[in-house]
Amino acid sequence: MAPAQVAASADYLARMDADRDGRVSLAEYQDWMSYAFDAMDRDRSGTLDAAELPGGKGRPVSREDYRRRIAETFARQDRDRDGGLDARELAAPPQ
Repeated sequence: MAPAQVAASADYLARMDADRDGRVSLAEYQDWMSYAFDAMDRDRSGTLDAAELPGGKGRPVSREDYRRRIAETFARQDRDRDGGLDARELAAPPQ
């Protein structure tokens, strides 16, 4: 299994929870989810250009834009609005 792959929501929590406080903060979530951006950013420019995007086309995507989109997903998953995700919230699809 690759480092980013997990088998269950408890695995997500254990791997994403860098400070081991039992929940995933926005920063932890963004850092974990950025593995896809990092893998695609072959020239390490901090921006995915068309050649680095799936299908080889599309508008450039900056790391900041990517992290902003991840923050929007986090906000939808944080159902109790406490600023962190527990295993139950991680397992549920964003609303």
